[in-house]
Amino acid sequence: MTLFSPEQDAAFMREAMALAQEAGRAGEVPVGALVVAPDGRVAGRGFNQPILRHDPTAHAEVMALRAAAEALGNYRLPGCSLYVTLEPCVMCAGAIMHARIGRVVFGARDPKTGVAGSVLDLFAETRLNHHATVAGGVLAEECGGLLSSFFAARRKRAVA
Repeated sequence: MTLFSPEQDAAFMREAMALAQEAGRAGEVPVGALVVAPDGRVAGRGFNQPILRHDPTAHAEVMALRAAAEALGNYRLPGCSLYVTLEPCVMCAGAIMHARIGRVVFGARDPKTGVAGSVLDLFAETRLNHHATVAGGVLAEECGGLLSSFFAARRKRAVA
């Protein structure tokens, strides 16, 4: 697994944030993700699309994993890093583990459904057979701000 510099982590997270903004413009919860191959090239991009696709599994991470697996010609993505603007949920953590992602980097914590340390820490569960390293809090304020702004605007529209 390749460890990227803090500057590279921030640059990849900014790209994930741009994907999150795309989700928000489409009326989806603004979460974006990308898979980066060990050589530093982006292998897959995704953003939340469960409403657009009528698919409860169309979370940003899953969409990015699908795109990377297709691009790299393998459902296993060893050595790859996944960048996501929000701490993964249990479904996405399972997909990340099955894909054999080596490193997960997330922005904002999710105190309600996050399983990379907030509610649970599935990535540290020793009974599971694959363990990604996890780095949380990369551009956390900016990533959290995308979500806060989205939900504030939604509440404002509901009142009007």
